[in-house]
Amino acid sequence: MSFNPNQNHSVTLAKASSMTKAYRDLNINPIIGGFFGKDVIQAILMQTDCVGLKFYFAIENGNLTLVLCGAKANQNDLYQGILAEDSPLDPPFSASNNPLNS
Repeated sequence: MSFNPNQNHSVTLAKASSMTKAYRDLNINPIIGGFFGKDVIQAILMQTDCVGLKFYFAIENGNLTLVLCGAKANQNDLYQGILAEDSPLDPPFSASNNPLNS
């Protein structure tokens, strides 16, 4: 099995809104999102053999976060390449109320 770099990951706003609300309703963590800038995402994607992003849930200072790395088509991580973390979390870095966060 391999990753398909052209896989359609699209989702309707209605479904995405329902899914994010279901997560918030669990009340398991006050963190509902985060942000990664395009520079680090592009740097990861530009690595040789990279076909997409892989994310890992992580804990830093007791808070939920994500670690990003590149992924090869054969499903292997580009763990020796560019990694990303340090995502400003939501909250406190929250967007205005919208269907995905409220």
